[in-house]
Order: sequence, then C-alpha cells, then structure tokens
Amino acid sequence: MTRPLFDREPDDVVQVLDRHGEIVSPALFPDLEDEALVSMYRDIRASRRLDERLISLQRQGRMGTYASLAGQEGAQIGSTYAVEETDQLFYQYREHGALVARGMPWEYLLYWMGHERGNTAIGDANVFPLNIAIGDHIPHAVGWSWAAKLAGDERATVVHFGDGSTSEGDFHEGLNFAGVYDTPTIFCCHNNGWAISTPAGAQTAADTYAQKATAYGFEGIRVDGMDPLATYTAVEAAREKAVTDDGTPRPTLIEAVQYRYGAHTTADDPTAYRDETDVEYWKRRDPLERLERFLRNCSLLDDERLETMDTEIEAWISGLIDRAEPEGAEPRTMFEHVYETPTERIAAQQAHLEQLRATHGDEALLEDER
Repeated sequence: MTRPLFDREPDDVVQVLDRHGEIVSPALFPDLEDEALVSMYRDIRASRRLDERLISLQRQGRMGTYASLAGQEGAQIGSTYAVEETDQLFYQYREHGALVARGMPWEYLLYWMGHERGNTAIGDANVFPLNIAIGDHIPHAVGWSWAAKLAGDERATVVHFGDGSTSEGDFHEGLNFAGVYDTPTIFCCHNNGWAISTPAGAQTAADTYAQKATAYGFEGIRVDGMDPLATYTAVEAAREKAVTDDGTPRPTLIEAVQYRYGAHTTADDPTAYRDETDVEYWKRRDPLERLERFLRNCSLLDDERLETMDTEIEAWISGLIDRAEPEGAEPRTMFEHVYETPTERIAAQQAHLEQLRATHGDEALLEDER
C-alpha cells in the first residue's frame, strides 16, 4: 500500500499544545480570554456532533452525499477564530467547522439536501458559496482580496482547500497572482494525507506543501492542524501581514497537517486504500480531546459544564434539522443554471421529469427521490 506524504506526526510543524494537551511552545500561546478558549472548544465539539448527525441523515436517505470533517475541526475553527468576522471566507466542501464558528444558518443544511439556495444564506456570514470543483475557488478568493486592497478595504480573505487542490492549475495561478500583486490572502491547505484515495506522496515530490509558497515569493508555514491553538497562532500572524497599516499586504500559505478519520465522502470506502492502524494513530492526536485536556487542566471545563454544553449542542442541531427537512426537495431546480441555453439532453430530461410529475404527482415523486 502506497504511503502518504506523512504516515506519522511530522516534527517540523508549529505546535502550541501536544497531543496530551500540554503547552509545548509558551511563546506561541495566543492571547485569548478564557471564555474564548471554551467557546472554541464548544464549536469543535458542536462540529463533531453535527458531523455525526449529518452522516446519519445521509445513511437514512434524508440528505445527499456529504463530506465528513471529523479530525479536521481544529484547523477549521482555530483559523476562523483568528480572523475578523468581516473577513471573507472561501472554502471547498469539508470545512463546515468554519461555518459553525460563524454561526451556521439553518439554511446551510438545505444545500446538502438538494437546495442550491442553501448556498445563498451563508453569504450573510461573509462566506462565499461552497465549491465542489477542486481548487476552482482559489483564483476567486485572490480576486476578492485584490479588490479589497484596491478599494482600501481592510479585510483579509481566507481560502480553505485540501491537499488535492495543489495539483490543480487554479492553485498555482491563484498563488502566483497573489504573490505578484501582494493580495491580502491567507491560503489554508488542509493536508489530511489523502486526495480521495491518492496519497500525498504520489501527488507531489515536494517535502511539504508549505514550501510551494517560495516559488511565488511569499511565506509558507507548516502547522499541526490537529492543534487548534497552533492554527490560530499561524493564521493570526498571517492576518497581520495581510492587513497592514502601511497598505502593503502580503499573502501567506499555511499547511495544516492533519488526518480525516472517515471517508472522503459518504460515497467513498477508505478501507480500500488505507490502513486502520494509521487512523487509530491519528485519533490519539484528536483536536477535541487535546483541547479538552488542556481546559480541564486549567479548571475551565468539567463534567457539569460538558453536560450543559452537550444539551445545548443537541438542541441546536435538532433545530437545524427541524427547520431544514420540511422544506422538501424541488427536483426541477436541478436543471436551473446548468447552461445558459439548455442542451437537447437537458431539455429531454426536463420533459421526462414533468411527465412523471403529471402522472404521479409531486409528493409521490419526492417520496421516490427519498
């Protein structure tokens, strides 16, 4: 079996907390209030539980194909806490934790249930619509940040993507443009070791993804992506370079080294290409457990507070699902905005759908889809 770029925890990453929740780099510890640290943990815990519930919904046929975030919450939430709410976020499709940290709207679930309008609601949280095509959003993120610079708007752009995106031309074009035009862009590469079933070692000859920034004239940083405080510290520093008092921003590439516990999506079987022993190794470095140990050691978290937190999280998730499910799916919308002028095949499919609706009715059709 081909090994990924890393099969064990690398020793060249920025780290604040080790896997036992102990501070290993006091000088890098972020200046955060106690409640902010607890809030960060709460969002990581909420993201993990939301992930479990959404996978269950998909297995029950109540939601479409879904990309799990388990194991990667620390980098997603740590990075989002490190920037301002007015900063623009771009992401691929796995970074649900960034939305949780921004107060995920209930409409977001609609997207995974087949409603494109679920992508619209997240705009109110300064989050660009999620992107399924690998890496296509990277040039858009750079363009957005360049526009902010030209307008004198002191906002940074954070763009999330997986290690697989670095093999796409959009990645290289985006980073090259950012380097040439000094855009206030923070590139967050979530290196989970696998681009679906392709290991990182079969995808690049580089020792790290962070070093790719050197070719485009700016800094690359490699962090422990399963340490939310390390990611926070790195992104906070990157934002300081992106939004400067003298108006000379610089981009940064951050490689967050982490591991996804589950499948690439609910349509994938990871047992076909990776060893379960590797998964168990990385689970012992879990971002949720790591931060929990730290907070308990600091007397900021105990069983009673956790119980209250879990009750609130369950109520929040149930509220999201209860709001989203009654909306139902609208099959005819799948044909909208595919082409400016529908092709013959699209037209034929639309006609077939309308014939089914006329024969069986909307409710029967929706039940069949479920």
